[in-house]
Amino acid sequence: MRLSPSGLSVPRPSRRSLLRGAGGAALLAGAGIPLLAACGGSGSSSDPKTVTLGSNASDAVPKKAFASVYAAFKQKSGITVDVNTKDHNTFQEQINSYLQGTPDDVFNWFAGYRMQFFAAKRLATPIDDVWQKIGDNFPEAMKKLSKGEDGKYYFVPLTTYPWAIFYRRSVFRQHGYQIPTTWDQFTALCRQMKKDGLVPLAFGDKDAWPAMGTFDQINFRLNGYDFHVQLMAGRAAWTDARVKAVFDHWSEILPYHQDGAMGRTWEDAAQALVAKKAGMYLLGSFVAQQFTNKADLDDLDFFAFPEINSAYGQDTVEAPTDGFMVSKAPKNHAGVLKLLEYLGSPQAEQLYLKTDPSVVAASDKADTSPYSALQKKAFTMIGGAKSLTQFMDRDSRPDFTSTVMQPALQKFVQNPKGVDGLLSSIERQKKTIFASS
Repeated sequence: MRLSPSGLSVPRPSRRSLLRGAGGAALLAGAGIPLLAACGGSGSSSDPKTVTLGSNASDAVPKKAFASVYAAFKQKSGITVDVNTKDHNTFQEQINSYLQGTPDDVFNWFAGYRMQFFAAKRLATPIDDVWQKIGDNFPEAMKKLSKGEDGKYYFVPLTTYPWAIFYRRSVFRQHGYQIPTTWDQFTALCRQMKKDGLVPLAFGDKDAWPAMGTFDQINFRLNGYDFHVQLMAGRAAWTDARVKAVFDHWSEILPYHQDGAMGRTWEDAAQALVAKKAGMYLLGSFVAQQFTNKADLDDLDFFAFPEINSAYGQDTVEAPTDGFMVSKAPKNHAGVLKLLEYLGSPQAEQLYLKTDPSVVAASDKADTSPYSALQKKAFTMIGGAKSLTQFMDRDSRPDFTSTVMQPALQKFVQNPKGVDGLLSSIERQKKTIFASS
């Protein structure tokens, strides 16, 4: 999902397409069918002046933005980046077999679990030597996102965006609402908004992914980052009392969500916030894409999901992060190192953002002066986080999130009773799916 904190409408893969694209056993089991080919169909280039790169940036805006970055790198280093662009969904669907074949030297991918999965399968090359040079460019939370389970670095982040609760400043002023920082304040605000004739929480789950964002926020606020990671990786049980507590909390605020969520897209839900019919909306910063009027956009603001457990406060931020990895046996290793050192620089990020303002830089050294007010606030929130998560469909196996969690959460949203049975069903299916890796 790519959207513009500055209000610009840009082409983007939907999160649903990301789920579908990266999902399924094909990604994880690697069916032996003709799939992604490397640049030139061989991936065998050993030209010291060329680095091959497999790209999922098939949308026009990010493709143009990356082209400007690679052109600047060539001017700086004399090395050409030979880009092998594939349709975004196709790239995700075929990534496992692609990496087991003759992949390009470098490829676009996602931070966190998605990166760790291929690192653990030894389908990626560790890049600790690169991080010795670029480490000072990133906050600790971004460094943690870039490491495999073995503690080595496998990823160079480029762009990111946060999830938060969005609201209209004028609506809060009109009613005298205060920004809630605790769960009790948040639920009280929901009650007051309902009394005032507002929909407290805009919500649309027709495409099945938005509800995953609500689960994530409550889970890491209640149980902490480490438990979130364990649960998403299949190492904690969905029947754990801590998971039940997430749904208990969610049940408290579910009556304040917009009715009819199963028949509404996130874009349609956003219109309730635009029209000042809804008081708040939990979503990624791409919600700004729906604010096409500048006055409305200038009125848009956000705050972090409130604290539930004081042991964890608000120290975790959900911030899906995109960047680069190195394949298992790059032909031009020296050229790859130079490219990644450049891609890990604030200059490369700033150049990318000139063309694609839908995201913010992953580096905390990037120049934020061209940012909109929303971008600056997003950048600050991400940079100040102790831990960063990647959203359920990136923090866990995509076949699990798409085939199990999406329908399970929709079932809960429609009928919050019977959670124990629902969690037992999730746990049974989880064991089967995670045992297949």
